[in-house]
Amino acid sequence: MTRITPLPLIMAALVAAVPAAGQVVPAAGSAAQRSFTPEESTNIAVYEAVNRSVVNINTKATVATGLFLLEVPSEGAGSGIVLDRQGHVLTNFHVVEGAREIQAMLHDGSAYAATVVGIDPATDVAVLKLDAPESILHPVTFGTSGDLRVGQRVFAIGNPFGLERTLTTGIISSLNRSLPTRTGRTIKSIIQTDAAINPGNSGGPLVDSGSRLIGMTTAIASRTGQSAGVGFAIPVGTLARIVPQLIQRGKVVRPDAGISRVYQSDAGLVVAELAPDGPAERAGMRGFKVIRERRRQGPFMVETQRVERSGADLIVAVAGQAVRTADDFLSAVESRNPGDQVLITVQREGHQLDVPLILDAEK
Repeated sequence: MTRITPLPLIMAALVAAVPAAGQVVPAAGSAAQRSFTPEESTNIAVYEAVNRSVVNINTKATVATGLFLLEVPSEGAGSGIVLDRQGHVLTNFHVVEGAREIQAMLHDGSAYAATVVGIDPATDVAVLKLDAPESILHPVTFGTSGDLRVGQRVFAIGNPFGLERTLTTGIISSLNRSLPTRTGRTIKSIIQTDAAINPGNSGGPLVDSGSRLIGMTTAIASRTGQSAGVGFAIPVGTLARIVPQLIQRGKVVRPDAGISRVYQSDAGLVVAELAPDGPAERAGMRGFKVIRERRRQGPFMVETQRVERSGADLIVAVAGQAVRTADDFLSAVESRNPGDQVLITVQREGHQLDVPLILDAEK
């Protein structure tokens, strides 16, 4: 038998379900009622802690087309990282290279003109400055990159294809990768990640589960220019050495050992040429020796020269660290400062000796 609920009872139930004036009732499925997994909670916490530190960078460049110069805008050119409340923003050099105008959009949608404070093409790093109120600048928290582990969870936030403050997650796929730059140098200790990185992500932060900066995304390995699961980031340890110099001097002053040319061999680096009056020459290191000879040929005196290679030093270590390639040597030297003393271990005429050398500033 079908039971019919009296109309007065239905009306009473409806009235009870209506909230009183000013009473807030959570909607079905709202955050107040929803529970998150630990992984989701970490994702949310990282995004909420870091997304306001991410800047959307747009640029305008002038390009030549035949007889005309055209101003070409690049919307969503890249990303940036707020460094401090003075308005310094970190990004990739290739994001702002050749730009005539740079505009930085902050988390609240406000946009400010940005100027380049310093650049380091050798590591693809640039620092910008914008005049924004301190109240809307949220500096990122620096972490460390010396104790990273393959398999560690990481988070990338940036502006892929101009889509602002997009979060992607992944793991550290590998460490200590080498990435060549357009200047011919090689950036060492690069972080490889499978977190999705696409055009527009360049210059954005790579952070750990504690919302600390561990790197700046810089490149992807892809035939199409889009994410293929292989992205790279400059470690924060490298950034920490470079950024203060860019803010203070506008460039990076690297140490110079005064060795102009080397040849790589299975045993080490053969010193071919020393910079005149450079640190290596002053320390007594030996390169190839040019021997000039004069001899009479008929009524004329002819001068010839030959290169004596047997007396050149063979570099095998820097400060006790074995070196096999020119990159090994540069990495060992450039981790120091101009004015530092470093021991160069060489093999000379069948003997091994340490040559103390005072590094100059690179000119």
